[in-house]
Amino acid sequence: MSPLEPFWFNGAGNDKVEGFFVKPPSFDPKKKYPVKFLIHGGPQGAWGDDWSYRWNPELFAANGYVAVMINFHGSTGYGQKFIDAVNGDWGGAPFEDLMKGLDDTERTNPFIDKDRECALGASFGGYMANWILGHSNRFKCIVSHDGTFNNESDWGTTEELWFEEWELKGPLYNNRELYRKWSPHLSALNFKTPTLVVHGQLDYRLDVSEGFQLFTTLQRLKVPSKMLYFPDEGHWVLKPQNSQLWYRTVNDWVDQWVKK
Repeated sequence: MSPLEPFWFNGAGNDKVEGFFVKPPSFDPKKKYPVKFLIHGGPQGAWGDDWSYRWNPELFAANGYVAVMINFHGSTGYGQKFIDAVNGDWGGAPFEDLMKGLDDTERTNPFIDKDRECALGASFGGYMANWILGHSNRFKCIVSHDGTFNNESDWGTTEELWFEEWELKGPLYNNRELYRKWSPHLSALNFKTPTLVVHGQLDYRLDVSEGFQLFTTLQRLKVPSKMLYFPDEGHWVLKPQNSQLWYRTVNDWVDQWVKK
């Protein structure tokens, strides 16, 4: 196993933002490595030096990748002002932090192959993967797990309605412009990146219809895409056999588009 290595850079608003990366086993600094760019959920969450069998950076790095992670505006652990900066600004400062953090990683680490990168995220990370899909072509592929695709339909289907109304400054019918401003579905004509969509039928936080809408849109636009559907999982893939299938499917998708 490789250690979690921290770094700092100037993000949105010139604020100091922390990122991390994990190198693959048997790392050779003379070689070039592809990147799995992992985006955390929440958005009030954070990457850290911890362990889980869900979204495990060590497992993502294990088959020859550098795993890169950014604690963008909204992340916990850096003060309340930093956390609150994400409110009403979902595709703003967090997206800027992610792009600047990856730029910094590429610039300061010659072993990073910037032409072979994939972005992966779940929950808010899935939302951000969808936002990236419509606002950047730098990635060879994307994995979007249980993410918001349409902020308007999400408001009407989530079981966590208070969160939508807190983050987007009120009910949809009072503040539709802000919901639409940060809604990934309105940038669909920019979608070009091959995308794996993952969603669970029992996800009541982000209804399964969000995943179906994204996958249908990708298919109709003829963007290379695949959907992994779990009829027996909710917002997290928790069953061991399903987790094995999840990692195998996700890693195979990234390998297909990124590995030489």
